[in-house]
Amino acid sequence: DAKKLVRSPSGLRMVPEHRAARSPFGLDEPPWVPDKECPRCMQCDTKFDFITRKHHCRRCGKCFCDKCCSKKVPLPRMCFVDPVRQCAECALVSQKETEFYDKQLKVLMNGATFFVTLGTSDKSELMVCRLSNNQRYLVLDGDSHCEIEIIQISTVQILTEGFTPGGGNTRAIGMILQYKVPGSEEVMQMKFTAGEDFSCNKKLSASWLAAMHKATKLLYESRDQ
Repeated sequence: DAKKLVRSPSGLRMVPEHRAARSPFGLDEPPWVPDKECPRCMQCDTKFDFITRKHHCRRCGKCFCDKCCSKKVPLPRMCFVDPVRQCAECALVSQKETEFYDKQLKVLMNGATFFVTLGTSDKSELMVCRLSNNQRYLVLDGDSHCEIEIIQISTVQILTEGFTPGGGNTRAIGMILQYKVPGSEEVMQMKFTAGEDFSCNKKLSASWLAAMHKATKLLYESRDQ
């Protein structure tokens, strides 16, 4: 869809004017601490001067010396694909998120097959579930077609099996998803269950659900910003 681009607060990139057109997993750039309010490094307290220059972390916006803000890693949640300067704490978080963008996001877009049950119905439909290329919709295709806007999803519960009292690995076998119907306060529920037959690859379904679990965490964090 057409979307107008505007310059971000840092002036370093262009972003869609309206947040609704952006990825639901994205974060807004933080306001930068003004130079005049930061005479010392906010990490090691070193005083800034002509030799010790100040740098802003692209993720938190705080002011640091070069030593405390020397990490340069991608920040995909703010659309910085190339490595940008970040403090050590933020760089660690961004590195973990980069794994989601490099791996889990591709899994979600490739999709997996589930039996989908709407509400309290006792009937289910075999559907391929995937994340749209613009990351804004969960697309379900079977005998019918359905699209759920990601920002309308209110809760996601991953269903697992394999837990034993003595400990052990669990395996994701499905999920329960609740979402709001656009234009109303009505909340709908869908249940996704990995198929037992050979045509439904259990390993692929489990990987897709694990990726969805990580995506949900990022979604909630974006909303809390």
